[in-house]
Amino acid sequence: MMKKLFTIRGAFFFFLGMALLFSPIDATPADPVVVPEIPVKGMVTMVDFGASFCAPCKAMAPFLEKLEKEYKGKAAILVLDVGKAPDLCERFGIIELPTQVFYNKEGKEILRHKGFMKEEDIVKQLKKMGVK
Repeated sequence: MMKKLFTIRGAFFFFLGMALLFSPIDATPADPVVVPEIPVKGMVTMVDFGASFCAPCKAMAPFLEKLEKEYKGKAAILVLDVGKAPDLCERFGIIELPTQVFYNKEGKEILRHKGFMKEEDIVKQLKKMGVK
């Protein structure tokens, strides 16, 4: 009985190993995250650095998407997921999520806000920077 069990178990692992060995594997790496030019040349830019695992970031997502559409052509509203591109934190000095960074038309950083930012406060800052 013991010998038969060992044989069945051995056969199972042999075939499992063969299946894994000869199964097709997608060796292509994940698509790299495309990071837009920051800040956008000649345009007031607001960048929201967040992540999909961040609760305040998730709460801001619907109105940030709305603002992206409303301000298209007037101001650049960029939403970046640092969970998918962690090098952005070091590159832009992000230590808390979410963080919103506002740049003027000349590309100079005007305001850096850490944490949840209400839609009306974003709109107020954009207006203060001359965006209609």
